[in-house]
Amino acid sequence: MPRAGLSEARVVDEAEQLSDEVGLSRLTLAAVAERLGVRQPSLYKHIEGMAGLHRSISIRAKAELAEILGRAAVGRSGDDAIWSMAIAYRTWAVQHPGRYEAAQRAPQPGDVDDERVSAAAVAVLADVLAGYELRGDDAIDAIRALRSALHGFVTLQASGGFGLPVDVDRSYERMVAGLVAGFAGGR
Repeated sequence: MPRAGLSEARVVDEAEQLSDEVGLSRLTLAAVAERLGVRQPSLYKHIEGMAGLHRSISIRAKAELAEILGRAAVGRSGDDAIWSMAIAYRTWAVQHPGRYEAAQRAPQPGDVDDERVSAAAVAVLADVLAGYELRGDDAIDAIRALRSALHGFVTLQASGGFGLPVDVDRSYERMVAGLVAGFAGGR
């Protein structure tokens, strides 16, 4: 009989928080169980092992990131939307490093739920980039460039890769400005 108050949602909630604190790669079922005050075998009544837990964190993280980007873009277009999304993206990634890492996992083929949430954030970017009149392969190139630049920056920042004595915020702003100028040049 599952312990009262313990559910799949509760286990994943705790695992998300713990992954943000210690990193997704250092997340263990033993640590999640300890935080929940249960023995590790009790978790298996609610999750399908570590792989299932990672999948659940990933799906939630992708959905959360898509929502964050969507809210940042609402009521904005073009350059203003790109700036707002870039700030929201970096803020969320820095505040939730474990979830951010989980959001980068590609869905397993045939995992309909994961494919759906994975496509949601890309759809927000595509909608915003449509304002630059980018179509077909040009739109895909722009989406990849934007995702790569934002991801690369936040990943390097999180890993301590920016050791030079120049303001990191300034560098991020200049990178985003360069992207915006590039997208606008395609009009």
